[in-house]
Amino acid sequence: MFNIPNMLTGFRIILIPIFVVIFYLPFSWAAPFAAFIFMLAGATDWLDGYLARRLNQQTPFGAFLDPVADKIMVAVSLVMVVEHYANIWVTIPAMVMICREIIISALREWMAELGERSSVAVSFIGKVKTTAQMAALLLLIWQYSVAMEWVGFIALYIATALTLWSMFIYLKAAWPLLKKNSK
Repeated sequence: MFNIPNMLTGFRIILIPIFVVIFYLPFSWAAPFAAFIFMLAGATDWLDGYLARRLNQQTPFGAFLDPVADKIMVAVSLVMVVEHYANIWVTIPAMVMICREIIISALREWMAELGERSSVAVSFIGKVKTTAQMAALLLLIWQYSVAMEWVGFIALYIATALTLWSMFIYLKAAWPLLKKNSK
């Protein structure tokens, strides 16, 4: 249970409240430093997965905790970005992303109960969605320049489109069982 990948995941969870506090500090360096912490968390996400596979240290606890840490960091970041920008054009994509995570998490849990978890395993499009989402959030948290924020808004909408696309793929994979069990 206590191995390097799991400690990195735990570190990522510990970073979340630090990230929030720093983001709201009334200093000019707060947003860039919060963006650095967000980027550090993203790097530990990649590193813990790499090390778990490379060192053969994959554990059930890590398999559970890693996606939880990711979803918490993304949800917290989305809420902070919505609060900061306070407009519908940021709120709607954030709402879509958070709702998709809830729907897909519930779908995966249900599919696991049926012994069909592999039908809704993380796909390539899901990884692309996550990358776009992280890039968008990083740019919107950093707030370095108006141009960078606009790139962040564009990336947010690309991530939203990928979010809907990946959700469709997962629901399509589960549809035969959803349809079968609804009779």
